[in-house]
Amino acid sequence: MCYLVAKDTQKRGCLALKTQHGSHLVDLKEELENVVGYNGIQLVTISRPTAYGEYAPYTFADDEEEFISLVKAMRQ
Repeated sequence: MCYLVAKDTQKRGCLALKTQHGSHLVDLKEELENVVGYNGIQLVTISRPTAYGEYAPYTFADDEEEFISLVKAMRQ
C-alpha cells in the first residue's frame, strides 16, 4: 500500500489517493503529469501520510476517478 499525492506548490495541503505500487500506479502518474505538466503541481508517492507532514493537511479522494478529477481541476 502507498499513497499518490498531488501538491500545488503554491498552496497549503494536498490531495491523496490510497493505492498500490505497480505498473498501474506508474501509468496513472504519467497520465496525470501529461495533463498537469511538471511546473506547479508535484506528484509523489509516499508510504504513509503521518511521515510526511510537509504535505498536510491531506484531502483523501474516495476513489481513483475522483482523484483524477480533482488533480485536473488543480490546473484551472
